[in-house]
Amino acid sequence: MIFVYHNNSNVVTVESEANKPIVFDSKLTIAATLYDLARQFVSEKIVWCHCDYKEILNKDELLTLFHQDKLVLSYRPDTYNYFGNIMGYVDETLFINVNKKVCFPTWQMSNAVGIVHASVLTVFKTSVPFDADFDFYLNSLAKLGITEGLLCYSEPRLFKKKLVEYKEKKATITTVFKFVKQHYRKRWVFLLLFNLMIYEQKFPVLPFILSFFYKNRTKINIDLDVIKVQSSRKVIDKGTVDVIIPTIGRKAYLYDVLLDLKKQTHLPEKVIIVEQNPVPNTVSELDYLQSEEWPFEINHIFTHQAGACNARNVALAEVRSEWVFLADDDIRFESNLIQNTLKALNKFGVKAVSLRCFQNRENKKLNNIFQWGAFGSGCSFVFSDSLNDCKFKTGYEFGFGEDGDFGMQLRNQGYDVLYLPEPEILHLKAPMGGFRTKPVLQWHNDPIQPKPSPTVMLYQITNNTKEQISGYKTILFFKYYKFQKIKNPLKYYFNFQKQWGRSVFWANELKKQ
Repeated sequence: MIFVYHNNSNVVTVESEANKPIVFDSKLTIAATLYDLARQFVSEKIVWCHCDYKEILNKDELLTLFHQDKLVLSYRPDTYNYFGNIMGYVDETLFINVNKKVCFPTWQMSNAVGIVHASVLTVFKTSVPFDADFDFYLNSLAKLGITEGLLCYSEPRLFKKKLVEYKEKKATITTVFKFVKQHYRKRWVFLLLFNLMIYEQKFPVLPFILSFFYKNRTKINIDLDVIKVQSSRKVIDKGTVDVIIPTIGRKAYLYDVLLDLKKQTHLPEKVIIVEQNPVPNTVSELDYLQSEEWPFEINHIFTHQAGACNARNVALAEVRSEWVFLADDDIRFESNLIQNTLKALNKFGVKAVSLRCFQNRENKKLNNIFQWGAFGSGCSFVFSDSLNDCKFKTGYEFGFGEDGDFGMQLRNQGYDVLYLPEPEILHLKAPMGGFRTKPVLQWHNDPIQPKPSPTVMLYQITNNTKEQISGYKTILFFKYYKFQKIKNPLKYYFNFQKQWGRSVFWANELKKQ
């Protein structure tokens, strides 16, 4: 392990793990020094740390925290990250609203402390210029790498204790516009300017203009597959798996799912089926659960209460195995699905993954493993103990957003969710699925119909920053215009404001549930 200590502007000292000094070129930027060291020590992990925090660097836990090579860990001990909250106007992903109390997925890095393997730096080579602003370089590298499979985290345990005071610099508005131009589509530069004018009454016209003198960096070719991955973290012990399946009116489709589970090379211990039928006095239609033999225990729960959120919560309460496979009742998969998923979990050392779940004739665009911005409640494997404080919130019942919210609950406890393109699941999107018993939603008779859906707004106000919500509002305002009947822009604006207000109202009502 190589330790690089700096003062924001220059490298001050470089030491080996045995605290022996290492010669470096003092004329290089901090970023260039890291790359130079990576070329010299190709199999080493490189740690950077501000000189002021050298004494609280948690050296004893670095090897435990850095459990595989395709990682970047960093931590900024401050409420705000380098770019502040302003980036929320541009980026709607979960990587913006970072939970600083746990290990949390984000591309937002800090010069305060961090660790990366030399092989990652050599893969990027000069694709990311060695900016004199070390914070800018780190954020650029992580932003470009995270979509290609580089796993990036904010990790508070890099320090032994919490800093009482932290006064490192933040990016200027000019730097923010520059970063947006270099790492996002051009339209986001215009949207950033628009949002700052509307929501903050700021008019940074000059930074906006200057940003167009910088070239976009997203076209660079980065091949992170050359870095072999094998986590030193042990996440699988018994390897037992329970499967939970909520179902309603899909007898034949569910039977096929059970047959696929029956063929598994690694059999589940138990399959928990929550069958819903809201019609009073009805009984189960799943006669094959008793008439046929199955190589696993079947826990069949019948309820007259409809709703996927409730059904999944009922099933989760019955889980006893080390892992749980959250499945849908209209999917198909190969016989090695469970076995290969457990191998991937062990390889990457993570406790939650969502598998590729595609429909027939769907174009399979995502082909690499990466930190996913969502969660699939019908195609995911999760470590059972991590679910102790997670549940599908009933405020989302019969709406949309419960998957994403559940995934955020996992992440806020320190459990990241990776996307696996293999093994894959075929989602049949069977008819008679979804919300077959049309519920009467609370806002059904509201004279002003909410926009967006209150369940979508519930996710926004629960998990996103104020800036992200405002940015979402701007995009929705422009997108929704062509789909509604009011064509007078001024009249549309006032009507949209009323609809947005009702959505916020009903979302807060749902939140109380």
